[in-house]
Amino acid sequence: MIGRPELALIGVTILWGGTFLIVHQAMRESGPLFFVGLRFATAALLTLPLALPVLRGLTRRELVAGLVIGLGIFVGYSLQTWGLQTISSSTSAFITAAYVPLVPILQWVILRRRPRLTSWAGVALAFIGLLLIAAPKDGLALGTGELLTLLSTVAIALEIIFISLWAGRVNVARVTVVQLAVTALLAFACMGPAGESVPPFSWSVVLSACGLGAMTALIQLVMNWAQRTVSPTRATLIYAGEPVWAGIIGRVAGERLPPTALVGGLLIVAAVIVSEIRFGRKAD
Repeated sequence: MIGRPELALIGVTILWGGTFLIVHQAMRESGPLFFVGLRFATAALLTLPLALPVLRGLTRRELVAGLVIGLGIFVGYSLQTWGLQTISSSTSAFITAAYVPLVPILQWVILRRRPRLTSWAGVALAFIGLLLIAAPKDGLALGTGELLTLLSTVAIALEIIFISLWAGRVNVARVTVVQLAVTALLAFACMGPAGESVPPFSWSVVLSACGLGAMTALIQLVMNWAQRTVSPTRATLIYAGEPVWAGIIGRVAGERLPPTALVGGLLIVAAVIVSEIRFGRKAD
């Protein structure tokens, strides 16, 4: 039976899928770092009122957690946004979904937690899917946009691991504000070294970035509320629909992926689902 929390997560997943097309279109008028900075500065400002009553209690551990998680978000979203300058929103969404089967592998490397067999199966499916997505280009070679997006999945997976390291030991509201602010500050600070200038004023860029910032804040709040009663496995199955929604929205907007790329995208979605399957009561 689908309850309100599940319906809320489905709504969040649809919103999440739509963000790729918004960013893709905004990249016609803005550089990636400025857009990421504006997006996460908006999200930080919107979440600040929730954290303000407890912000004075910020601890050193929470500051470090916010800095490290913010660094992961900055690298992941900057590379993803950069990649969206040259690839479609649908392709970006399918490749980004590969971070889910990647998390258990990085946990093995960093935390020495041995992956389950289903995690390895998910990685294999994701790898085949990536090859099929790349195949319509130049043989089996990933283009610049695909490669940048693939690298972003590593940073996003690391972000998930960083969050798990501090989960239960920090105040969520305080850490959330810090990580969002750090992401924005890093993006703005890196514009100069990267040779990116502030783009000419554009309402479409401002509304897109600020709108995505508001969506980011809303998505985080809804996820935190819904996942108190929705199991991680069930939530992941819902989240697996995110690239599918992105593909549907992209198609409505006129994007057309080759059949092999569509098959590759579906394999990545299958990888997300398979990697979260648990047999028995004991986790490896």
